[in-house]
Amino acid sequence: MSTQRVAIAGATGYAGEELIRLLLQHPHVQLTYLAASAKWERPSPASEVFPRFARSLDLPIESLDPSRLIRECDTVFLALPHGSAMDLVPQLLETGKRVIDLSGDFRLHDPAAYPRWYQFEHTHPELLNPDRAAYGLTEFHKDAIRAARLVANPGCYATSILLGSLPLFRAGLVEEGRLIVDAKSGLSGAGRKADPSLLFTEMSENLRAYKVNTHQHMPEVLQEIERLTKRTPRMAFVPQVVPASRGLISMIYVRTNARVDVIHDAYRKSYAQVHTPFVRLRPGSLPQFRDVIETNYCDVGFLYDQATECLIVGSALDNLTKGAAGQAVQNFNIMHGFPETTALL
Repeated sequence: MSTQRVAIAGATGYAGEELIRLLLQHPHVQLTYLAASAKWERPSPASEVFPRFARSLDLPIESLDPSRLIRECDTVFLALPHGSAMDLVPQLLETGKRVIDLSGDFRLHDPAAYPRWYQFEHTHPELLNPDRAAYGLTEFHKDAIRAARLVANPGCYATSILLGSLPLFRAGLVEEGRLIVDAKSGLSGAGRKADPSLLFTEMSENLRAYKVNTHQHMPEVLQEIERLTKRTPRMAFVPQVVPASRGLISMIYVRTNARVDVIHDAYRKSYAQVHTPFVRLRPGSLPQFRDVIETNYCDVGFLYDQATECLIVGSALDNLTKGAAGQAVQNFNIMHGFPETTALL
């Protein structure tokens, strides 16, 4: 198999660092360009910025230069803040690059949704069609990802919620199409930025809800459920940040009168092991952070209370791996015909 020259823009963020960690293990990847923001002052060895990569990576991290990005790679991972990728991607596509974008810039199909959920107008709505930007929920869109030049990597909450709930919607088991989601994420989900609310003294021994029913991952969840199942969902979403570095778990509550064996069968049909190597089913129990940290697995378990007809689904993943960089590498493997698990086990 051929080697791909790979660049990472946004290499100094948490997701960028995780991309470096994973891609250094990839036998078909040559890292050729690591870029921070355009404001990065001087080239700095990656091992100086991240001492964990000493003796394994000599490449410098430099300021972002689009012309160099185009010149020095075949595939680009964009791990930039929301709103930073949408004007860069058309240049990359025009020059034949393949792009995996980890921001929200190409996740939503309706350009009118961006001012509400991301607080900006989209400058390239022609790329929002799913035929142009494949939604990179790997377990459900392999054919589109395989053919894509541009993949919109899903959000971490969205990945967890969709993997936990899509089998139920596909089987028609969710009464009234309603789901309630109570999700908790580690602090790295907020990114590597100066924010007083994320200081140790603010978050130690604390738990805080934020963006209740206004989080930017909500519309992609609703969009994907409707697109894949032709069912219109209703969702209440309470994301919360907890004093942990990484990890994410979504507790999903739905009402159903289906038998437990029918529920289990719906999950088994969606996640046959040979086709979905990174979803692990745990019927009768609920996963926890430590089961998935620093892995690309999403663990999905459920408990059913027949008396109240309430199904409780737990969907846990590492927000930096399966929720970001790991899923991006999974999509990269599919795009280039490499085994899906390469560099991820």
